[in-house]
Parts: sequence; C-alpha cells; structure tokens
Amino acid sequence: MSTSSAPAPALIPPPGPQRTLAAAQLASSVGDGAYYTCSALYFTHVVGMSATALGAGLAVAWALGALAGVPLGALADRRGPRRTAVALALATAVVVAAFLVVRSYGPFLVAVCLYATTQSGLTAARQALVATLVPPAQRTGLLAHLQSTLNGGLAVGAAIGGIALTVGTRAAFLGAFVVTALGFLAGALILLRLPEAPPAPARSGAGPRLAVLRDRRYAAVALVNTVLLLRMPLLSLVIPLWIADRAPGIGWLGSALFVLNTLAVLAFQVRAARGVTGLGPAARAVRSAGLVLLASCAVFGLSALDVPVWAVAALLVAASSR
Repeated sequence: MSTSSAPAPALIPPPGPQRTLAAAQLASSVGDGAYYTCSALYFTHVVGMSATALGAGLAVAWALGALAGVPLGALADRRGPRRTAVALALATAVVVAAFLVVRSYGPFLVAVCLYATTQSGLTAARQALVATLVPPAQRTGLLAHLQSTLNGGLAVGAAIGGIALTVGTRAAFLGAFVVTALGFLAGALILLRLPEAPPAPARSGAGPRLAVLRDRRYAAVALVNTVLLLRMPLLSLVIPLWIADRAPGIGWLGSALFVLNTLAVLAFQVRAARGVTGLGPAARAVRSAGLVLLASCAVFGLSALDVPVWAVAALLVAASSR
C-alpha cells in the first residue's frame, strides 16, 4: 500500500508579486538586523546616554509609532499601497542616516520617533500590498515566507552588527547604520517593481476604521499579543545591555543570540504555519508560543544567578534558542 505525504514547503515564494515582496522584505530586514544589534550599545556607550533615558525614548517612540500606523495605513488606502510603501521605505532610510550625526538626546528622540513612525506605516502598507496583490488562498503561505525572510535578513544584519560590536569603535557602529539605511533604500527600489494596486474605495466618516475595537475579544487578543511582541526589544535592547553589564567580556554574544534566534525562526516558520488553517489552530499556536516565551524568559532570568561567565552564556543561548 502506498502512502503519501504533504509536500515540503518551498524555500522561496513563487515568481511575481510574492517573490518581489519577499525580496524587499529581505533587503529591509538586513538593515534592521544591523540596527537592532548595534543601537543600544552605540547610544549608551558611544553617545553616552543612560539605559533609562534610552528605554524611555524608545518607549515614547514606539507608542507614537503604534498610533501612527492607523493614519498611515489609511494613507496607503487612499494613495495606493505601493506608492506609500516606497515613500515610507525611503523616509526610513533618511531617518536612519540621520543617526550618523546624532550626538545628544533631543535629536535622538526626534529621530527615533520618526523611525518608529515610518516603520509602523511601512508595515501597514506592506500588509495592504499582500491583501491587494495576492489571492486569499495564498496569503497565509506568503506571510509565513515573509516572516522567514524577515528573520533570515535579520540574521545577516545581526552578523554585520556583530562585527561592529566586536570592533567597538564609533566608525564601526556608524558603518552598521549605513548598512541599515542602504537596506531600506534597496527595499524601496525593489518595491517599485510591483504593480500599483488601486486605492481602496472611499469610506464615509472615520467610524469604520475603528469598528474593529467594538469586537472586545479581538481587542483583548491584540492587547495580549503586544506582550508577546516584547520578544523583539528583549533580544535587541535588553539582552545586549544586560550582557554589557553582567559579562562585558562577551559583549559579542548579544549579536550571536540574535542570529541564533532568527535562524531558528527561519528554519521552522514556514513549516509551523502549514498547520494554521483556521481560527482554532491559530489560537492553539498563539497559546503554545506564549508558553514557550514564558519558559524562555524564565531561563533568561536564571542568568542573574551568581554563576561563572560560561554558565551565563550557556543560559542565554538556551533561552534564545527556544
């Protein structure tokens, strides 16, 4: 009796808009990876900000970015998602280039707020491109590919950032920021290859845009999901600063952990998404992910114990690989 198995997921999406979207995601995420691994230590150790000031500035910036995502998403509806995505990718490149000349807290706060705003808007515009250029039956698979591509690019960028961390000079950190700006510039140029989707039909009043908030269960899930999203600043901000304070001799480990985590997602994201075919499997996947993150955070906490440096490194590696 012959048996059949489900085909293995393709490594890259099919030609056309899907592959173009993945290529643009890859270029931008390489830049993001370099920025995420270097920014915390650059602004604290080179520019001279305190960790508290840095954290407060980032909190303000991303809160503003979260709010800005709604009107910028509406802009993508009115003006067309491709045009908006290209403009926001170019704006992000310009903002990152401004980090090259930031030397004090005021300009940093302005720049990081603009960075968070353009990033949030770019994410919304990309999602609109997926919705308008990709058939509904293919969107879940594409989103899995995009997430894997994102993590692959982050891993490459983090490796570049790791070189800057190892060298440790201002010039090395600034070189990582140049990589970030060039990544977003390349992403904008790639997006130009997409066809322009037509603007969404005009809607009367602002009510429909906020109607989703009337669904209390959905709003609650979205709120809980913001806690799960803290995994990114944990890896890109908290852990590098923790290593610099707890075990400065292995400062390079922050970049290595970021690479390890992103490679794990790159290897398993598409495979894991194959089983998410409806609301039930999606809810179970989110619950499982939350439990895994809980265990990971518990292991991170163990690194505060009075143990040798090698044990600190081992605990951090174990937590990041989950």
